[in-house]
Formats: sequence, C-alpha cells, structure tokens
Amino acid sequence: MSGFDINTVTVSGNLTRDPEVRNIPGSGTAVCSLRIAHNERFKDASGEWADRAAYFDVTIWSGLGEWMGRNLTKGQKVVVSGRLRWREWETPEGQKRQAVDITADSVVPVVRDGDSRGGGGGSNGYAARSDVPADVSDFQPAGVGSGGSGGGGGRQSADDDIPF
Repeated sequence: MSGFDINTVTVSGNLTRDPEVRNIPGSGTAVCSLRIAHNERFKDASGEWADRAAYFDVTIWSGLGEWMGRNLTKGQKVVVSGRLRWREWETPEGQKRQAVDITADSVVPVVRDGDSRGGGGGSNGYAARSDVPADVSDFQPAGVGSGGSGGGGGRQSADDDIPF
C-alpha cells in the first residue's frame, strides 16, 4: 500500500546574520543561505517563564534567493514556509554529522509599524499585493429606503438588518 507523505513546515523568527548569496558553478543558479532564530516561551521547573531559542538553517533558490540577499538584513523578522531536508556528511576528522534544513518555497518579511525594511513603503521594490481584485462595491454605504413611517410594511434601515 502506497502512503501519502507530507513535508511542510512554517517557521517565524529573526535573521541571525545577513543572507549569503552565491551562484552554483556551471549553471549560475543563485542560492541564498540564511539562519533564523525562533524564541519559544515555556515555564521552567520553578514555574517561571523562560525563553529557549531554536535555530533553523534555510536555503532559498533562484530569483527569490537573490531578492532576499539584496533586501534582508540581520535581525529582521521573517516567516519561512517550505520543506524539511535531511543531509549527512563526514568531517575531515572522520566524524559523521547530520542536519535538518529548510528549503524555502516562500519567505515573507514581517514589517512592524515604523520599520521600512522588507516591504510596504520601503524603496526596495517589494510590495505585498494580491493578484485577486477586490470588489469594493461591498464597502459602499447601504442606502436607506424611502418607504413608510416606522410602522410595518416599509423598508427597515441598514442597522435593523444586523443579526446581533
């Protein structure tokens, strides 16, 4: 029987260093490496709140990786979505090492009020926008009918239609 495997992860955190972009020899494909730190709050044995950091290595390919290298900086908060990739290697001393990395499908810079890095009003060429047009007719004020004096039979005001 064939199984269905899902390999998806979404993590938010702050960049621990500036992104590093390099090109693959031969093909010239860009690959960007970055590391993010995610803080987890938990109660320790004494019942006090404490923070524990988890670090994730992230790989971003092609145009998205080039953009990240040009526009992100150390300390910036990002949300990374992608898949986990397990790798194994041997050190020059003969020790076996293993690591789990995230290969990103998307990286979204998180912009806080007053922060121009990563999008929105900045001059870096990135602006988050939807490809689905908004139907603004839903936001037009509802007209009030002209029928009747507050008794039955006439149209009610828009406020009377609210279900709560």
